[in-house]
Amino acid sequence: MDKFVGKRLDGRYEIKEIIGVGGMAVVYKAFDNQENRTVAVKILKEEFISNEEFVRRFKNESKAIAMLSHPNIVKVYDVSFGDLIQYIVMEYIDGITLKEFIEREGSLRWKDAVHFTIQILKGLQHAHDKGIVHRDVKPQNIMVLPDGTIKVADFGIARFSRSEQRTITDKAIGSVHYISPEQARGERTDEKADVYSVGVMLYEMLTGQLPFQAESAVSVAIMQLQRDPQLPTEINGSIPLGLEQITMHAMQKNPERRYQSAAEMLCDLGQFRKDPSVTFDYSYFVDDSPTKFVSSNFDYDSVQIEDAEEEKEVKEKNNMIPILAGIAVTLVIAIVILAAIFVPKLLSGTGDELSCPNFVGKTIEEITANKEYTDNYKFEQEWQTNADYAYGYVYEQSKAEGQKLKKGATITLYISKGQTTKKVPDTYGKTESAAVSELKAAGFETVVTEMPSEDVEKGIVIKTEPQRTQVVEENAKITVYVSSGKSIQDVSVPSVVRMKKEDAEEELKDKKLVPEVKEVTITAEDIYCPVGYVVKQEPDTGSSKIPEGSTVTIYVSTGSSMNITVDLPNIPSDKEINGDYSLSLYDEDGKMVAEGSMVSSNTKSYTFKNIVSTSESVIYTVKIKTANSKKLDMCSISANFKTRKCNKVGEFSKWEELLIPSTDMDLDDTDSNSSSGTSSTSSTNSTVSR
Repeated sequence: MDKFVGKRLDGRYEIKEIIGVGGMAVVYKAFDNQENRTVAVKILKEEFISNEEFVRRFKNESKAIAMLSHPNIVKVYDVSFGDLIQYIVMEYIDGITLKEFIEREGSLRWKDAVHFTIQILKGLQHAHDKGIVHRDVKPQNIMVLPDGTIKVADFGIARFSRSEQRTITDKAIGSVHYISPEQARGERTDEKADVYSVGVMLYEMLTGQLPFQAESAVSVAIMQLQRDPQLPTEINGSIPLGLEQITMHAMQKNPERRYQSAAEMLCDLGQFRKDPSVTFDYSYFVDDSPTKFVSSNFDYDSVQIEDAEEEKEVKEKNNMIPILAGIAVTLVIAIVILAAIFVPKLLSGTGDELSCPNFVGKTIEEITANKEYTDNYKFEQEWQTNADYAYGYVYEQSKAEGQKLKKGATITLYISKGQTTKKVPDTYGKTESAAVSELKAAGFETVVTEMPSEDVEKGIVIKTEPQRTQVVEENAKITVYVSSGKSIQDVSVPSVVRMKKEDAEEELKDKKLVPEVKEVTITAEDIYCPVGYVVKQEPDTGSSKIPEGSTVTIYVSTGSSMNITVDLPNIPSDKEINGDYSLSLYDEDGKMVAEGSMVSSNTKSYTFKNIVSTSESVIYTVKIKTANSKKLDMCSISANFKTRKCNKVGEFSKWEELLIPSTDMDLDDTDSNSSSGTSSTSSTNSTVSR
């Protein structure tokens, strides 16, 4: 069984099963106990923990995808980069990869291929707008949900296009069947490399096969650089010409002849989906072959044969002249008769009415170039902005289709100027109120969202979405991200139990947590802890992460307490004693730490309760005397505050006669009247026996 299955990461993510294995990581299905949801946890393989390049790529993925928030991109919930384990917690996708879907279905219906491609491009455009290039777009990294939704995943080799541009000289990164020619050469890549990969995927979805296939990856890479793919319609004749043109334009080997952005390709796909008969003026291949010359051994007899054929054709044409002349005369007569019938009616205005054609969806150039239209109608043009129709297309007409009109009637055509666009003003670094005012003055709607920033002062604009200077539709909604100040990160609580107070405080402060010290005496029920050391903490290390600046209470030992029970010696039976006795407990420095009294001569033991010590083991002296201070006895015992055990050190010797009544101070001077007895540590009872 895998070492992580059944385990819980950081006390939160319960690993259930393996759902995927990649080159550098394993993906698990897990349950987030804190958020009560199923998640996917991607864990970097152990053999790559010490590999700086793999760790960099793994961190780069989390950094890249954490910046993205789009319905067609897998979400990231949490990341952890420890010394022993590094993982990313992501949205769990209950679906299959696009590669699996293609292998199951073969070639897809072109409508399905367009549906999937548009979603992929929308996700990539969002990433490109954030300055992130995926660089490994392939159907294995595209998830298909049961409802047909697409999710782009695996940004493991993504690059930030605004960061340092690194040239890859040792090897090209990415899957060789889908990488762009510039990527195969190890050159710098930008958004156009992702567009090329999308073109290859669209080709595969439409045809059911890859554009380039060979036995080795090197051979495929060479094909990517040197060969042109077979046209999709030669493989699947049902593919519309416009869709083939879009596919091949995306796969142009020269990046400058390719779509320059995902948005451009989206625009063409949108136009195609609205009108599948549309075609695009893209040239795929240029004939650069040299002029061909006829060699000296060319067979000139073939030229003579062609001359003979030409002469035969001339003779046949001469034979046709009389026939054509007869037909022409007949047509002239027919035209004269028809003109005599209909011209007077037309001049008098009593001729037949015409049925108005449908001009919507046609270009104005197409309409004005049609002689049938221009001979029968007069046109007035009204150009207006329209988001639903491309530039130059008629979106409305003043006369309804099928309406009866007289020849020469005037029809107003409403022609689209396309969607009016504007550049988003640069409001970065301005105050929230100033930015909102400027955007509204430019005709945009605004939505303000706060986000933490380590660098930008609170209340200042960090960025906008869409970004500054980006060309967008008029009246578009602009999200303004305003700094809420430095972010408060959640941190794991370190374990400081059994650490010295000073070390524990320093450890917590390093984690940006606030230590609160409380002193506590360890009772008999507690675990022993030396003086000055942390006994327990709240919250403990098993708790979930808490915000920086939170208080962690540490309880520091001031000593231990325990009950000390001693067996008593035989009580003197002198009548003058009256059965009253006093007891005292002294530490190793001769200081009395407890005292008590008893009245029963039948008592066999006495307990000193809650005796506190700052040492682990202490030898105490127990003194007992009669109430009238005439007699005294004493012994020594050892108390171990760690094991909570008392052991005999010396025996009660005998009752000594005191010549005069004594005070407590006198008791301290009577040690010479007692004998320490024989040392013994064999007893494990909590009492001292005679």
